[in-house]
Amino acid sequence: MALTMTDKKTAASEQGQWPADIRAEYERESRNPNGCVGTELLSETDKVRVWIIRLKPGERVGFHRHVLNYFWTSVNGGRARQHLMDGSTVELDYAPGETRHENYGPGEFKVHDLENLGDREMIFNTIEFLDSDNKPLPIPENVRSARA
Repeated sequence: MALTMTDKKTAASEQGQWPADIRAEYERESRNPNGCVGTELLSETDKVRVWIIRLKPGERVGFHRHVLNYFWTSVNGGRARQHLMDGSTVELDYAPGETRHENYGPGEFKVHDLENLGDREMIFNTIEFLDSDNKPLPIPENVRSARA
């Protein structure tokens, strides 16, 4: 999702409503893109990266950047909050098995975070396709599962 100049002005205005620590974290991600789209990389081949996100109640995965075509599936459902790169904040309910596919053209990306607002662990699987229009972002070794 590419932002226009008008979108950028609106986004900056709406981000002004975010708590200071969230705004600061978003700015850090803007300078140093975070390619960790899950809490653990379970598997990687020359075609795909398979991630899991596990969030206990109140836990949050920080801002990260999607540049590759991917899909996610909510394993067990739940309620979450996201701060999106357009400056908005949304709260969403996820049903078990709910799945969404997203695609990005050359230079397109999405940045967001995810916080579990529910009273039980939330689990998502995310599958990224490495043959997308954009190159994969680097990820640190410490997110790779011992099984990967």
